[in-house]
Amino acid sequence: MNLEQLKRLKEKAQQQVALREGHKKYRVVVSMGTSGIAAGAREVMKTMLDEIEKRGLADVEVRVTGEIGLEDVEPVVRIERADGEQTTYAKLDPEKARRIVAEHLVKGTPVENLVVGKEKKP
Repeated sequence: MNLEQLKRLKEKAQQQVALREGHKKYRVVVSMGTSGIAAGAREVMKTMLDEIEKRGLADVEVRVTGEIGLEDVEPVVRIERADGEQTTYAKLDPEKARRIVAEHLVKGTPVENLVVGKEKKP
């Protein structure tokens, strides 16, 4: 690996870390407890990070959490909007994750047939 490749690798890593920090329009919370990981949450998270990066969505951060009580419908992802609206998606796979990024995070339209819960926090 040459110096230029190392620089690109460093930049990519810094961009992915930046997606996990800060005050953004959307926060994506991926359930990464034992049952989530066993059901494929790592692949779902990786797909979402890749799609967010590919689309240049600077107003989205990604976080992980442990079990959230929905073990039988993992992988679970919660999209939190800055205004307090929360949308929970379940039984995800990489293709569904791409769709959530394209429709919910890019267009602002939740993917209703994948939604298992909505809530508005003050």
